[in-house]
Amino acid sequence: MTATKRPAPAEPGGRPSDETAIRVSFRRYAGVRTRVLEVGEPEPEQPAARRALRRRAAAPHVRPTAPRLVLLHGYCDSADTWRPALEQLAAAGIPAVAVDLPGFGDAQPLRPGPMLPQLDAFATAVVREQAVLGSVVLAGNSLGGTMSLRAAQNSRLPISGVVSIAAPGFVDSWLIRAVARYPLPLRLYSSLPVPVPGFLVRKVAEQVVPRLLYADSGAADAGQVQRFTALFPDYRATKSRLEQARQLVAELADAYRLDSVEVPLLVVACGKDKLVTAASGRQLHTLVPHSRLLVREDWGHCPQLDDPVEIAELLTYFAASAVRTTQAKRAAATASKAVGEDTAAG
Repeated sequence: MTATKRPAPAEPGGRPSDETAIRVSFRRYAGVRTRVLEVGEPEPEQPAARRALRRRAAAPHVRPTAPRLVLLHGYCDSADTWRPALEQLAAAGIPAVAVDLPGFGDAQPLRPGPMLPQLDAFATAVVREQAVLGSVVLAGNSLGGTMSLRAAQNSRLPISGVVSIAAPGFVDSWLIRAVARYPLPLRLYSSLPVPVPGFLVRKVAEQVVPRLLYADSGAADAGQVQRFTALFPDYRATKSRLEQARQLVAELADAYRLDSVEVPLLVVACGKDKLVTAASGRQLHTLVPHSRLLVREDWGHCPQLDDPVEIAELLTYFAASAVRTTQAKRAAATASKAVGEDTAAG
């Protein structure tokens, strides 16, 4: 399943640096080849070792219980958005993986048709693989937050908890609503007889991207901004992304069945988010009564870029708490079932 891996050079003294401790591989989930960033204990390479782990995971009483984070990025983003947080998690010894979702980063493109079902199948395959190694806690930003919530709606998936950061589809900003309505300026842009020159598209993207993603555009990392602007190299690519965004916003109208979410849920809302307002997070918290809500007025749409140190700490503490809670619930359910069977037998 792993096609390539990048070795981690060591610092003086033999210990890998936090950044180089991020292992890069290419794997296939639900038929989609994608790139995976990983920290912590690697998956066993030998087929026999992998089969042994899968047999162990198939037995509930010996299922591995250590928290393992699965990180999902947002629309027009990639797993690289989690690199700063992964460096922190690596230093703390927390196992985690971040993947390029289909259609983004180095993953294969989405197929024609509805997007969310394809992303669901992909996320399901990632969760099932990682559940062999530990208790999975999903954390997603923006579209990744949506995919985490949708995965939590599936009671058959072995998920111990979910962190949803700025998930759209509840109380969104004027910008997302504008994409959905497809107003005149966007229609005019898409129908221009002469394409806008590529250099002009990139210049506009360089100005817009930091303002949309960061709480403070002046503090934006140049490398991260360049990564985003590379998605809009010319008029044709920008038009395609706009059409894809319209389709996604339309699918979000019927994306959630939140009464099915039973696992621990942490909702993160960001006060300086220009794409998904903090009110959206508060609405999600209201719709899932057992959830916890964190509102940070100083974070933007991608807090993993604004404050990776605190995001890593937040994910670490929540994951440990969620796994304990889920294990306790499962133990109580097993005990209750056993008592019921004994009573019926008597």
